[in-house]
Amino acid sequence: MELQNTVKEALNVLYHHPDDSIRSQADNWLQDFQRTIDAWQVADNLLHDPSSNLETLIFCSQTLRSKVQRDFEELPSEAFRPLRDSLNALLKKLHKGSPVVRTQISIAVAALAVHVSVEDWGGGGIVNWVRDEMNSHPECIPSFLELLTVLPQEAFSHKIAARPERRRQFEKELILSVGVAMDVLTACLALNELKEQVLEAFASWIRLRPGIPSSSLSCHPLVLTAISSLSSELLSEASVNVISELIHYTAAGSSGGLSAQMPLIQLLVPQVMSLKGQLKDSSKDEEDVKAIARLFADMGDSYVELIATGSPESMVIVQALLDVASHPEESYLSYGTEASIQAEKSRRLQIFRAPYEALVSLVSFRVQYPEDHQNLSKEDLKDFKQTRYAVGDVLIDAASVLGGEVTLKILYMKLVEAVGSCRSDGTCQWRPAEAALYCIRAISEYVSLVEAEVLPQVMALLPNLPRQPQLLHTVCSTIGAFSKWLDAAPSGFSVLPSVVDILMSGMSTSEDSAAAAALAFRHICDDCRKKLCGSVDGLFHIYHLAVSGEGGYKFSAEESLYLVEALSMVITELPPEHAKKALEALCLPVVSPLQEVINQGPETMRKIIARELTIHIDRLGNIFRYVNQPEAVADAIQRLWPIFKAIFDHRAWDMRTMEALCRACKYAVKTSGKFMGATIGAMLEEIQGLYQNHHQPCFLYLSSEVIKIFGSDPSCANYLRSLIEALFSHTTHLLLKIQDFTDRPDIADDCFLLASRCIRYCPHLIVPSSAFPSLVDCAMTGITIQHREACSSILTFLSDVFDLGNSTLGEQYKSVRDNVVVPRGPSLTRILIASLTGALPRSRLEAVTCSLLSLTRAYDFKSLEWAKQSISLIPLAAVTEVEKTGFLQSLSEAASGADSSALTVAVEELSDVCRRNRAVQEIVHGALRPLELNLAPVL
Repeated sequence: MELQNTVKEALNVLYHHPDDSIRSQADNWLQDFQRTIDAWQVADNLLHDPSSNLETLIFCSQTLRSKVQRDFEELPSEAFRPLRDSLNALLKKLHKGSPVVRTQISIAVAALAVHVSVEDWGGGGIVNWVRDEMNSHPECIPSFLELLTVLPQEAFSHKIAARPERRRQFEKELILSVGVAMDVLTACLALNELKEQVLEAFASWIRLRPGIPSSSLSCHPLVLTAISSLSSELLSEASVNVISELIHYTAAGSSGGLSAQMPLIQLLVPQVMSLKGQLKDSSKDEEDVKAIARLFADMGDSYVELIATGSPESMVIVQALLDVASHPEESYLSYGTEASIQAEKSRRLQIFRAPYEALVSLVSFRVQYPEDHQNLSKEDLKDFKQTRYAVGDVLIDAASVLGGEVTLKILYMKLVEAVGSCRSDGTCQWRPAEAALYCIRAISEYVSLVEAEVLPQVMALLPNLPRQPQLLHTVCSTIGAFSKWLDAAPSGFSVLPSVVDILMSGMSTSEDSAAAAALAFRHICDDCRKKLCGSVDGLFHIYHLAVSGEGGYKFSAEESLYLVEALSMVITELPPEHAKKALEALCLPVVSPLQEVINQGPETMRKIIARELTIHIDRLGNIFRYVNQPEAVADAIQRLWPIFKAIFDHRAWDMRTMEALCRACKYAVKTSGKFMGATIGAMLEEIQGLYQNHHQPCFLYLSSEVIKIFGSDPSCANYLRSLIEALFSHTTHLLLKIQDFTDRPDIADDCFLLASRCIRYCPHLIVPSSAFPSLVDCAMTGITIQHREACSSILTFLSDVFDLGNSTLGEQYKSVRDNVVVPRGPSLTRILIASLTGALPRSRLEAVTCSLLSLTRAYDFKSLEWAKQSISLIPLAAVTEVEKTGFLQSLSEAASGADSSALTVAVEELSDVCRRNRAVQEIVHGALRPLELNLAPVL
């Protein structure tokens, strides 16, 4: 009684105390209380207590529902019947009570049925039990109808801590009881006030895909009631839900396919088609019209095969979908178009040409900016952009059917119409022209590169359009989208000067148009690079205006990188002797500001903000990345190395600057390759020395790129060996316990990315080294880090170690690897199994499974014994012997070369069993203790 009063007091504080901190304390106490064994009895008592207020009833019903779902195993077996009887009494008591509380109790009863077999429940199972209770207590039918509604839903709920096998069995039990459920629901149709609830319950059971023959459903009273109620103001929503589920049911593979479901389809389609007129009925409620639109979309998605026949009946469906797509309410667009597009797989293109052409015309108006676009709220602007994206997807799908040229002609006529009205008015309305260009840009990938009829006319129109910011943004984006056409089409080159002028105007007009213009400029220089080699001087003029800031361009520093990349791509096409000079000219305006800072001395170097360095370093990095002239880039980095070294020496503490500098060096190494030999030694010596005092992860990823290029080069072996031993030795001393990994996941991530690359490119340097055992120990310590990328890198490294014998380079080091791995095998296996069973999130199951499978295939019987030892540690209260045996059997089969898909299923089931509730998770974690293994050095 005292605890019950405490719960009531805590709830009163939670809902009514003025102090937020005190309410938070009450909330925390209540959450802790819900996890206790006492919560069962207290919640049950308060639910039966007539004096409990609504707040108490809601909290206790949620508590009891959660306890049944997650913690049913806490109770002794003999507690089942008293619990069921208590819940039953509550259902009867609440038949006129709070709907929220009644729903929670209904879910609790359904969850109880998932846990308990038909035999233990008695009376033929829960559905028969519900029927009998409804017959005995007709006044409580609303409560039991709600229970019938949630029962099929709970069959798929993973909130219930049931074993996978029991969950599958429960689904079978429900399917076997479908007839009883349908009889009960049919009987309830006689109660007019309950028809809506009956239809919602029926929709829930159809979602279970019960396998009822189409001939039976097509004349079933529940189906006929749903159809007849489609126009009912009170029952339309529930009826639409039923019809929607029936449509999906007829198309489900488990129901036998469309041919087997034809009697029901022939009943449903005409009934849905009869609602077509309501789509344009302005007197209809908006939500009702949306529901009808959903039915047409469901029908189109499900009956693609029928629509693709091109029969007169199917074209009626297509026309209805077009009506949905053309509805002025924007949110309807997603209902009506996708189903039409699916018919592209049909060979009867001629039949569908007209509907697709109509679709293009009908949806293009949706992308037009509203007149008051400047006053749109952020949310409204976001919705408008989403609509434009949706229309773009529709046009792409239509172009894939009609062909880009046909679609382009339709949209071009829209553009001509918009531009024509613009000229005749004298005052240009830019919005229709912008909308047409947006649509044309959307289908750019479907237009032939040698299209010669429409695109030249489009390009000719662009210089004459007003330089309004939104329109100019779309004009620039359209130019960029057709950059490949500008290169390939016979008339493309003649257009280049005019489009470059437009892009320069775009760079100066607004931030949005400048960003689009800079990106379009990059695309043009990328795709037309060979044609632009003769215009390098003009391009350099634009580049200098952008980099120096003298041009007044309105793009950001990040967007200015597009121009750096653009010039770099053109320089790539120059002859080597010209490319070297052009590269020097490209670097000069970027290097000069860095040199000026360095000349001001170390104090200035230390005080300057990172951005004033990284803006120039990033530009150099992009130059090294996109100028694909290895020797020229190698010469440039050698010439610039003193500047780089000065920045390394004076800013090694600054992560942002070091990341930018290492990224630039990485691109230089990647582009130059072996030509960089003269500088690489100095670079590696620098980062090796700096890493000892400044633990910058970027030093590790720069080393990864070096290993990829030079790892197999015998002439580099000595200084690479020195590098990796120094880096790994220092890193493993930084990462001694799991908290160290959690504090520095970036270090862990880049360390094991580097280690994996060493295993793949230079196993002769890493495996025999003194750092290798420490690396394996470090990986074992960090496997359970929650950081996704770091965890993935560690698991990949371990998989590479286990797979070492599969490569030509690594095969000779198998014995060295075995000397390290075998003594650690039992612990390694236990950590991996602990990760599968709860130490890591479910999202890592695939990566952990891959590592475990690699270990098992590398060590065969030994690894299976390790797995058996680990699994045996888990108490039978958490995992049964049958479940353990099933997992080990699947692991053994996968290790022998069988398809690993069976292991994936077994892992998922073991994971589900071990994660089914908090208590089981604690049992498993306590048994496997992944963080408490003895990782002392193995002699």
